[in-house]
Amino acid sequence: MTTVETPGLELRTDLLTRVAQAHDASHYLLRPEVVVRAHDRDGVVAAMREATRRGLPVTFRSGGTSLSGQASGAGVLVDTRTRFTRVEVLDGGERVRCEPGATLRLVNAHLLRHGRRLGPDPASEIACTIGGVVANNSSGMSSGTARTAYRTVEAMTVVLASGTVVDTGAPDADARLRAAEPAIHRGLAELRDRVRGSAAARAEIERQFSMKNTMGYSVNAFLDHDEPVKILEHLLVGSEGTLGWVADVTFRTVPLLAHAATTLLVLDSLEHATDALVPLVASGAEAIELLDAASLRVAAADPAADPSMRSLASGAGIRRQTALLVEYRAATPEGLAPFQEAARDVVGSLAGSLAVPAAVTTDAATRERLWRVRKGLYTAVAGARPAGSTALLEDVAVPVADLTATVRDLGALFERRGYGDAVTFGHAKDGNLHFMITPRLGDRAELDRYAAFSDDLVDLVLGHGGTLKAEHGTGRIMAPFVRRQYGDELYAVMREVKRLLDPHGLLNPGVVLTDDDHEHLRNLKVESSAGGDDAALVDRCVECGYCEPGCPSRTVTTTPRQRIALLKEMAAAPPAERRELERQYAYQGVATCAADSLCVEACPVGIDTGVVMKGHRARSQPRLVQRGGAAAAEHWGPVVTGLRAALGVVQGLPTPLVRVASDVARGVVGTDVVPRVDADLPGPGPRRGTTAVVPDGGATSARAVLF
Repeated sequence: MTTVETPGLELRTDLLTRVAQAHDASHYLLRPEVVVRAHDRDGVVAAMREATRRGLPVTFRSGGTSLSGQASGAGVLVDTRTRFTRVEVLDGGERVRCEPGATLRLVNAHLLRHGRRLGPDPASEIACTIGGVVANNSSGMSSGTARTAYRTVEAMTVVLASGTVVDTGAPDADARLRAAEPAIHRGLAELRDRVRGSAAARAEIERQFSMKNTMGYSVNAFLDHDEPVKILEHLLVGSEGTLGWVADVTFRTVPLLAHAATTLLVLDSLEHATDALVPLVASGAEAIELLDAASLRVAAADPAADPSMRSLASGAGIRRQTALLVEYRAATPEGLAPFQEAARDVVGSLAGSLAVPAAVTTDAATRERLWRVRKGLYTAVAGARPAGSTALLEDVAVPVADLTATVRDLGALFERRGYGDAVTFGHAKDGNLHFMITPRLGDRAELDRYAAFSDDLVDLVLGHGGTLKAEHGTGRIMAPFVRRQYGDELYAVMREVKRLLDPHGLLNPGVVLTDDDHEHLRNLKVESSAGGDDAALVDRCVECGYCEPGCPSRTVTTTPRQRIALLKEMAAAPPAERRELERQYAYQGVATCAADSLCVEACPVGIDTGVVMKGHRARSQPRLVQRGGAAAAEHWGPVVTGLRAALGVVQGLPTPLVRVASDVARGVVGTDVVPRVDADLPGPGPRRGTTAVVPDGGATSARAVLF
């Protein structure tokens, strides 16, 4: 069986679809048995019920930009992106209702004319979807802990593992939940009382969630909400598809602060940088991004970065320097002015610690150059990684008071475990750090080294009172360590939540909670090369998925990310599997690519998949056809004249004779080269004139040519 259409959904079991859909932005790889493209909510319900009947695990996939292994699964993979992209603006933009397949950029585009935006602002907004934002409890550079998905969600439609649909925004939602799922309603109420009755549990929840924290389940819901239906709603946020599926969600939006002032502070030491956080926060900074010395070296090598960053390349103290990229925002220029003044005062007070002079700027071009490096650090380092290595980006958070010691200890850990080229950056205002290492996960010795590094990292972060996941979601990578972070009492609460809402354990098993202490070391995606002519063009791909929203074929066959992943899979596949993939790839990958190169506009490492596919098309043609195409392109005028003449001749010949002749030619030369001629073929049009037509009183120099 390859494709089966049933009411509400489409089932695909062909090899190419399963291999392509297995890939996401993480360093994990599990191949599904079947891929389901649901047409509507009822289709998802049907898929979940059938999977339960067959005992198959279910994973929901939306944008696939998650980095920690939460969107890959064996069993049934449900595509909840393609048919779920509706956005409805409510109350003049004060609220917005979205389906899970809508990207953040799309939702914010709907809100733009209302002067509003979503609270979460992850750097992947071009491709990440509402489904992933809710599943991971996304935040971002300026959302802090107050504008996360958890804090701004107002209502949602939830599909539980049983197939029950719950609208948490209905006036009688709690009564409906009690009637439809009495055990869940009762169980959540009992857990609420149990948590609130334990002073230790309350204190630990308050400590854990005073930071950005996406580790484990959102058990703070038991303190923040009273009704079981609202507790359920907020438990779903950050649950990564392990407790149910969110069919739509309504958010409260935040004001769009369109006017900004930015400054880059390059300080002579880490201590001076973290000391500066107190006056910067007090001055009203919206975002404060930290870049360590390794990050600054990447910035200095970027020719498109601001000159203030490029000048660091020759600085003798760059190994000690730490930068803070600071931005202030307001709704109006008048509202921004006080922030600019406060910022100048802070910059002036730091003059003795600055490695290079700093200025506060509102110039859009300068601000873009400053932010370019911070937003592109992940892909800049990942794109330049050694062949065969994996770009592994992680995030942690610690109390801001522990930030200096944590960065120092991380640097020492990188050196001790052989990751001296790691870069560290993040949202300093929140004590939230990201770091990237590039291990070779296919090498046994390097895998052992990475395992030891992971254990040391857990000790380090928890030793500083931090959380092992701040905004990227628990996934598979930190699931074995949830119990250690929260302790036995709260871990038992999380286990009971999972049992209540997923009694068969089929929703995304191995993610968030696991009994396997080595879950983070299993099902790893080992980087391989596409080989041949493609290697130099595509091997830098990090499978981020930024290319997908603008791809014309994304809902028909494959996307640029999948085309590249399939090239690598074919290069490494056993002979029989490779032959089957190549057979399908000719159409699913090559023939259906629009070759418009829109993908390179979104690709952070500059891969043009359209050029790669055009290369495949050229190499698939006989040498004679290739030469003929080149000759035609070089002599297009005479070719057009000849074609017009041929159309005139064909019109005068009997249709059956012309049809047979064209079929013979197509069989010899190729169906992509010779069109099939039939009675509906039009005759030659009139010869086009060469004189430009300019309206009376119009400009004499053309600004556009219309065909």
